[in-house]
Amino acid sequence: MGARPPPLDGVRVLDLTRYLAGPFCTMLLGDYGADVVKVEPRGQREFRNPDADRDSYFFLSANRSKRSLTLDVKSQEGRDLLLRILPHFDVVVENFRPGVMQALGLGAEVLCGRHRRLVYCALSGFGPDGPYKDRPGFDQIAQGMSGFMSITGTPESGPTRAGIAIADLLAGIFAAHGVTLALLERERSGEGQVVNASLLEGMVSILSWSAGIYFDSGQAPGPAGQHHPLASPYGRFRAGDGYLNLAAAQQPMFEKLARALDRPDWLDDERFRDVPRRIVHRDALSEELESVLAGADVDHWVEVINAAGVPAGPVLDLAQVFSDPQVLARGMRVALPHPEIGTFETTGLPVKLEGSPAAIERRPPLQGEHTDDVLAECGLSPDEIAGLRQAGVV
Repeated sequence: MGARPPPLDGVRVLDLTRYLAGPFCTMLLGDYGADVVKVEPRGQREFRNPDADRDSYFFLSANRSKRSLTLDVKSQEGRDLLLRILPHFDVVVENFRPGVMQALGLGAEVLCGRHRRLVYCALSGFGPDGPYKDRPGFDQIAQGMSGFMSITGTPESGPTRAGIAIADLLAGIFAAHGVTLALLERERSGEGQVVNASLLEGMVSILSWSAGIYFDSGQAPGPAGQHHPLASPYGRFRAGDGYLNLAAAQQPMFEKLARALDRPDWLDDERFRDVPRRIVHRDALSEELESVLAGADVDHWVEVINAAGVPAGPVLDLAQVFSDPQVLARGMRVALPHPEIGTFETTGLPVKLEGSPAAIERRPPLQGEHTDDVLAECGLSPDEIAGLRQAGVV
């Protein structure tokens, strides 16, 4: 029996998002089979300079697996058209500040009132209520306000941001998760609902055991640096030609590591006898480890340490990542033809379903590329579409 359609096949999403968190959410939905229609204003496109001859990778990286419809939602005619096509969609996703959609007459209460099966997803910086609800939300603001930056970096570096827009991306992931949950629940109840996700809540939710340390002790943990605060040796270490990570988290692993590195004397050293002592004497152990690792390159030590049954891996830059055989074997580098840039390259699907596999097959759309097709699918005649174009609505 052949593979079933991708899991979100047949789900139609009206995407009113821009920038990163919202587009990343709708891109994930599109990747797994939803028909995502990105609604864009006529004229300027996000992240594209007026004189540029192609879309930027800021745009391309979050807008594959979509079609594009241009529509002026600031005009009454544009809002009327959006309401007209609304019944043809299952999901609306927007990431305006709370209150903007209501001011346009397109808030959740209006759209859900007209379409009871609609799933309405709103992303924002801080959520729809609370004292910060009207603040603009940006990635680094959420990284700082969530406590994430306080546990990232070292005492010398001070609070440190992640190298990617992790608050935006997590909000998008959690929003996509919320949409799929709401669609699943709709199968039982027949009713849609409102889904809220925010940058701040997404970041707070992943604090995990760092939050647990605070809840347990009442003391805020400081920056974790390059090493796990609850185990040793577990962190980043310098070898002869670069860095590697190793994770000898439990006592048996440490014993295997000591023998693999030809340092059985560590097992008789009172400073390193168990995990609590190794944490206290982390600096001394790290210094001894790095003196051994300096004698060979990263690839050698990764092979030796893994062969001993201790997890280890190189610290790679992105050029190395996207030529790594495991990354390539798992389809995490994808290339598609693109009319403006020739070849569009993107990351692959992080979750693979064996029975109903998805695939990245649709490149990011050109602005308004599918306007006529989408409107025709929603019942508009060629003459109506031509009239809307002449009026500047689409």
